Amino acid sequence: MSKTVWKGGTLTAPVPPCMVTCGEGENANIITIAWTGITNTVPPKTYISVRPTRYSHGIISESREFCINLTPASLIKAADFCGIYTGRKVNKFERCKLHKAEASEVRCPVIAESPLSLECRVTDIIPLGSHDMFLADIVAIDVDDSLLDENGKLCLERAELAAFAHGEYFELGKKIGTFGFSAKKKKKSPQKKNKK
Repeated sequence: MSKTVWKGGTLTAPVPPCMVTCGEGENANIITIAWTGITNTVPPKTYISVRPTRYSHGIISESREFCINLTPASLIKAADFCGIYTGRKVNKFERCKLHKAEASEVRCPVIAESPLSLECRVTDIIPLGSHDMFLADIVAIDVDDSLLDENGKLCLERAELAAFAHGEYFELGKKIGTFGFSAKKKKKSPQKKNKK
């Protein structure tokens, strides 16, 4: 396979176009973040990277809290809007007809319409260059009951989440495997015993 080499850049794809909430009451804001992910399992840790010039940067720096609200395909227009406009001038909750719901462990709200929200408390702010990384503990997760089966198992495929890749949004599609399926041993068929 022939490949062309480019200089280093930000081309990990797909990434989640998450709507991150911060602030309290009338000052609550939403910023769409694609630079996010999991950094650790125990304790559960995540991060978001935000430009210091963004309105939400100051809010999160002061409050040291935020919520990562996963975005279903049905909310992708709202996520796009929240990534373009500044909360300094626009109430994004009102403009996008989104509703604030009380979080259980942090003061900032979660988005009621989001099927899954991670409540986060900042432990470190790491300057990286164009962005500062807010490293945070995940202190609670708010899961819509519609994502749980009768045994309480999370069925994340029901969330119909969106993805972002190189300037375009996509709805996640068909399942092509499960974790560990490449190493799963095939079950042996039972051997019939010969009768003598």
